[in-house]
Amino acid sequence: MPIYMDRHDVSETVTAEHVAKLHIEDIKIEHLFGCKGLTYWFDDQRKMAFCLIEAPNKEAIERMHNHAHGEIPHKIIEVESAIVESFLGRIEDPEKAANELAHVINDPAFRTIMNVGLKPLNLKNFKSMGNTHFQHLYESIIETIGSNDGNMVRKNSGSFLVSFQSVSRAMECAVQIQDKSKQFSNSNTLVTIGLDAGVPVTEKDGIFEAAVKSAQRMSNFVKGNIVVSTEVKSLYEQENPSHVIDLSSIRTINNSEGRFLNILIDYLDETWHKTDLQVETFGTELGFSKSQFYRKMKGITNQSPNIFLKGFRLQKSLQLLNNRKGSISEIAFETGFNSPAYFSKCFQANFGILPSKYLQENLA
Repeated sequence: MPIYMDRHDVSETVTAEHVAKLHIEDIKIEHLFGCKGLTYWFDDQRKMAFCLIEAPNKEAIERMHNHAHGEIPHKIIEVESAIVESFLGRIEDPEKAANELAHVINDPAFRTIMNVGLKPLNLKNFKSMGNTHFQHLYESIIETIGSNDGNMVRKNSGSFLVSFQSVSRAMECAVQIQDKSKQFSNSNTLVTIGLDAGVPVTEKDGIFEAAVKSAQRMSNFVKGNIVVSTEVKSLYEQENPSHVIDLSSIRTINNSEGRFLNILIDYLDETWHKTDLQVETFGTELGFSKSQFYRKMKGITNQSPNIFLKGFRLQKSLQLLNNRKGSISEIAFETGFNSPAYFSKCFQANFGILPSKYLQENLA
């Protein structure tokens, strides 16, 4: 049976004890609707409650809540138990709470999300996990994440997605990873880190989708070794008035820049493969003048729109090559290049190797 997570925005007067009582009311009648409440989280600061429920569908959850106490969720999303556990650390009531009569759980689901990107500086003779220096860097990052109480959500040869309950530990982990990466200069790898924070259920359809996308985009597209949202910086400063970390070395993206970045990448995700996409006009299509768009692009990515679009397409082409999704000619046209020859020229200039040579040496 599917598992869902819902979100309740509650009033300022609601406490953890109130939410615990509502949870008990759900459990009393859940069988009538084919549901099973697994656990919940309550964020007293943000006045939000999140329920994890096994149910036949979203409607059954709404009917159960309405029958039990009348508190209808503001949003319900379908989730996977393993993913929930990787983000939040549990999929059932904490043991100490289960022994309490009222089952009070005052555990906020708010998390700091980190994306660590690993980009080879030159693909020539670079074989990811077969590269000894890269392997040592990779293992060092995993060890650093674990020592800072990070929950590994997802990892592959090109990135790590991590969840932290503490924003301070997340920031400290980011700095430690960058410090250690300097010890592995022979790994031929650029390490970039993005940090954002949020709750598991927003207006998006995926768990922590808003924070995950933001962290990934800051890591992948914003100029800087460590890039954080304004919220992460503010939370860190609140927890650490003496500033244990030198924040001047960390790039902070304000809300306006964050919105621009999301608008830009959302647009490119839909249009990057079109050969008739013109960098001279796609800024105006997003509602910006040519000069305004150029300034924003340079300020956030340190690249012109033309260079950024070309790099965006080349990264897509690399993904397709690694997944063996077509011939070089097919991939060239699919990623928006007018000719295979021009694509190969750009690929070599960006990655240090021809795509044909890369396939031959690295994917044989």
